[in-house]
Amino acid sequence: MKRNKKKQTSKIKPVSSFMAFVFVTLCLSYLLWMPLGICSVESSLHNIQSKLMTVILPLASILGLIFAGLSFVAGSMNARSHLVLAIIGAVVGFGSPSIVSFIRVLVN
Repeated sequence: MKRNKKKQTSKIKPVSSFMAFVFVTLCLSYLLWMPLGICSVESSLHNIQSKLMTVILPLASILGLIFAGLSFVAGSMNARSHLVLAIIGAVVGFGSPSIVSFIRVLVN
């Protein structure tokens, strides 16, 4: 005598990875932007400018140099132009604090 065992299925559906990504992104953005509601506009803009000049621009410069180096090693036809643009980007990225302070002196 064989018993027919039914496969037990869960009524709870698994969360898709996209929905988990959206949830985590929203939570992190809330935590990162929440202090901006407390600060004044000037201090918020100063903090954003500071993060942009000290973290994002140098990181973008390094990534550009890595991309240019990899395209040069791979033998791409546009490797020379990639390298020139990456060097210009690195000069601007790493020199942005000096450029901003120079412009501030000229304006004031």
